[in-house]
Amino acid sequence: MHWYLVHTKPRRELCALEHLERQGFSCYLPLLRTEKLRRAKLDTCDEPLFPRYLFIELDTDLQSRSWGPIRSTVGVSRLVTFGGEPAKVPGALVEQLRLHESHLRGQVVPLFQTGERVRVTQGPFVGLEGVYQIAEGERRVLVLIEMLCKPVLVPLEPTALRKAS
Repeated sequence: MHWYLVHTKPRRELCALEHLERQGFSCYLPLLRTEKLRRAKLDTCDEPLFPRYLFIELDTDLQSRSWGPIRSTVGVSRLVTFGGEPAKVPGALVEQLRLHESHLRGQVVPLFQTGERVRVTQGPFVGLEGVYQIAEGERRVLVLIEMLCKPVLVPLEPTALRKAS
């Protein structure tokens, strides 16, 4: 058995995973719990570590099995190939990803990192850039903004910030 890579349709990784597993395929979709802004609220959700990709384990005898059922599965775009051959993924890499995912279980990747440049999008400081400092509870964050040539810590709602480009 070897691991291969499946390219999915946009934001259809979970759908493809479900339908492939229903067909009896062994699949793996590494997920990461992250913070997202949704409907003006900070929410946590599981996001694919590799958007639009998942791993599938198949027999080494490629001639014995048709790729048709995989390609025609709901949510699947195509199999990743190089030079017409399906791209093999080392089993050690998949195991390392599973181990890493199990270590991160329960931990949330924050939307903003300490020291990251952010831009204020709402309120009296709209348009100003600052440096994200720390979350202060669930509903406020502290941002260091320079005003009148002096850095000032300003409490803001996380929904009032975007990453500066």
